[in-house]
Amino acid sequence: MEKWKALFFKYKELILYVFFGGLTTLVNWGGYWLLADLFHVPYLWATAIAQIASILFAYVTNRIWVFESKAKGWGPVLGEMVRFFGCRAFSFVLDLVCMRVGVGMLLINDKVMKLLSNIIVIIVNYVFSKVFVFRKSQEKQGH
Repeated sequence: MEKWKALFFKYKELILYVFFGGLTTLVNWGGYWLLADLFHVPYLWATAIAQIASILFAYVTNRIWVFESKAKGWGPVLGEMVRFFGCRAFSFVLDLVCMRVGVGMLLINDKVMKLLSNIIVIIVNYVFSKVFVFRKSQEKQGH
């Protein structure tokens, strides 16, 4: 049991990122389903609203539990939010480019390409969140 506990704490950030990423996907899909199928919101609006809800959910969960952000006050938190949403906008465009190139130009099956694109986006989002958004303060890093 101690071995598993040590392994969890060694990879805690990555494990929590994957866990909350799964929940973020559920928020996106669930939100879309509720809006499109239950409330008959047009699909593009349902997509946009579900995407916004899932990105907000991702920000909160990543900030609190995954990266344990220490940013306090309006300025630092606002800066963190701008970086997070900016990075997510970049990964949104990256997803579209991957699909356009993979499906439209290389003629890869759209489901296969969507899976590959999602893997790329998840990796990019993790790196961006760790390096640019929820970076540790200079005094914590010993600088």
